[in-house]
Amino acid sequence: DPQKWGSGPPGSTRSSKTPPGTGWGAPGTRSTVPQFTNCPTMVILVGLPARGKTYISRKLTRYLNWIGMPTRVFNVGQYRREAVQSYKSYEFFRHDNEEAMHIRRQCALAALQDVRTYLSSEEGQVAVFDATNTTRERRALILQFARENGYKVLFVESICDDPAIIEENIKQVKLSSPDYKGCAPEEVVADFLQRIECYKATYEPLDEQLDSGLSYIKIFDVGVRYLANRVQGHVQSRTVYYLMNTHVTPRAIYLSRHGESQLNLRGRIGGDAGLSPRGRQYAQALAEFIRSQSIRELKVWTSHMKRTIETAEALGVPYEQWKALNEIDAGVCEEMTYEEIQERYPEEFALRDQDKYRYRYPKGESYEDLVQRLEPVIMELERQENVLVICHQAVMRCLLAYFLDKSELPYLRCPLHTVLKLTPVAYGCEVESIFLNVEAVNTHREKPQVREGGIWGINYSPPLTVGTRFGVKKSDFGVSRAPPQT
Repeated sequence: DPQKWGSGPPGSTRSSKTPPGTGWGAPGTRSTVPQFTNCPTMVILVGLPARGKTYISRKLTRYLNWIGMPTRVFNVGQYRREAVQSYKSYEFFRHDNEEAMHIRRQCALAALQDVRTYLSSEEGQVAVFDATNTTRERRALILQFARENGYKVLFVESICDDPAIIEENIKQVKLSSPDYKGCAPEEVVADFLQRIECYKATYEPLDEQLDSGLSYIKIFDVGVRYLANRVQGHVQSRTVYYLMNTHVTPRAIYLSRHGESQLNLRGRIGGDAGLSPRGRQYAQALAEFIRSQSIRELKVWTSHMKRTIETAEALGVPYEQWKALNEIDAGVCEEMTYEEIQERYPEEFALRDQDKYRYRYPKGESYEDLVQRLEPVIMELERQENVLVICHQAVMRCLLAYFLDKSELPYLRCPLHTVLKLTPVAYGCEVESIFLNVEAVNTHREKPQVREGGIWGINYSPPLTVGTRFGVKKSDFGVSRAPPQT
């Protein structure tokens, strides 16, 4: 019953708690959690099957979480699979199959109940409702739910009529769907095409006249053309801007830290030192590796700091310098060792260990600040094809966390003299870790072991000694390939 949804009058808002922050100079300086919304938002996907809705949902969710907006996907297909354990055929999706239609509606209602719990009780800011939502009746039901709970709504409709793109999507994604476990590929394609026909029979796209009062963006043929209508507020603007800057062209992104620097050798953080002899050796090895890859139209980006520029110079190709790629600013702790920081600023040292992501160095930055600084880089990376980014440890962690959706961002391992090759796949990112066989100091500091009343201490990783020249090993990051299917 839709009447059970209401958690407040239409237009009511819910604010989440924001930890207090202080200005520089006070013990415990830390950045605050950005509160982007005073009213939760629902992003509603619309479109026929095999139009990339789940791809869009997961990618958008990853981005919004990365910039600090708590976001979760609610995939109605997953609810349907839990309700109906064994999938028989496309007949389940016929509009004249009354029993199945009832089940599908109940699954949508169950998902909406969970949306309400997340946005109203768990301090979520954005819920992405991943389903076909192809009829005006279903969209009206969702709009009623949103209005009764005081949520803003943005529809995202994916429209594609290119048979080649549709068939490729079916082969890439649907073959691994739990619905088709043990089925032959040709059987899967045939059944899924029939499923699409079932939806086409009742499909009512968003209409420029009938839906002129709604906020929406239409994406045509995987980004060939866009149509935006009544985009309102911060969340909707960020969402539309992001969706208009992504593409699905096959490509590779190479991430590498600069070669070992003189300050790395001395265990000091930050600064703007040049490369050590081993760092220069790595720069040459990196150039040789990149040449061996025969990468088409590779772009090279560096920060404004000497150690990344000196690393890029060895490549012998043009490169772009980004100030946004500079290492995290350690403020008054620049060029100090961790031991010196602990001795001089024991309170600051302890506070950073307690919340490394939000802790801001006195007169410096936090990882949270760094993520905001790197957003233009991410947008440009999404627009590009093959790119080599030569950057720094904290910067590389933030970029990795975006592509891999990792929560332990400040503790991701990004060793010196190792290239990470990221290849975007259907629902995630394939990662190859390539050690170029040039030894370097280990700059990784493990997450402290926390006990009640304090911190036990730090475990340091052993020096990096594994790998062979251009040897590829599976990284610790893992690969995400098969999320729930719609």
